Amino acid sequence: MRWPWESDSKNDDDNNHSKTSQTITSIFGSSKDRNVSWSDKLNATNWHHELTQTAIASALLTGTSLFFIGLYKSWLRRVPNVDFIKPQQYRKRSLLGRVTSVGDGDNFRLYHTPGGRLMGWGLFRRVPSEKAQLRDRTIHIRLAGIDAPERAHFGRPAQPYSDAALHWLSNTILHRRVRAYIYRRDQYDRVVAQVFVRGGLLGLRRRDVGYEMLRRGLATVYEAKNEQYSEFGGRREEYEAVEKRAREKG
Repeated sequence: MRWPWESDSKNDDDNNHSKTSQTITSIFGSSKDRNVSWSDKLNATNWHHELTQTAIASALLTGTSLFFIGLYKSWLRRVPNVDFIKPQQYRKRSLLGRVTSVGDGDNFRLYHTPGGRLMGWGLFRRVPSEKAQLRDRTIHIRLAGIDAPERAHFGRPAQPYSDAALHWLSNTILHRRVRAYIYRRDQYDRVVAQVFVRGGLLGLRRRDVGYEMLRRGLATVYEAKNEQYSEFGGRREEYEAVEKRAREKG
């Protein structure tokens, strides 16, 4: 004879036993799983898929690293002076920097500030102001396509309007940021370049410095035999036309 509570007690024991078995199986695996060897598990792994994923991740990491290294070397590394400009970079890149001094009506010194304000220049990266700090750390720029009157030097007297040309150029670019599109290196280790400076409301207006000097009658289009300064960035006709208008105005 079964007691009324006997069936429930047995069912509870069976349920507890089943739950315990499931817990043990989840932790240690079933007897069938435990009989599978380690080598069989290795063989069951899709190694082709794993290796493909690893190769893709490595390629992406390497490609990204090379991209940023190239970006830094080409555009974000500071160029201290003309000796650090590679021949293949001429006619292919520009230099953004701050003008530290103006020597004459058509040349000045540029401190390269790659990346501009985006890279912290003028914020937490400062351009040196002392001559000793600037020694061998600036690029001597010669304006392309124009010839400005020279000041007195090497025993030669000053040419007419040389002071006016120097005064205008100093007021326009000294201690300001300019962008120089570089063409070549001359025999005086200057970089011949077409130079632009921003002005106007919010600095949205970009002016060609050489063109502006021609427009004001402070320079002439370069026509000497030495062709290394005859660079116009595709604007030779514009240079000649604006010079002609300036001459007509007197």
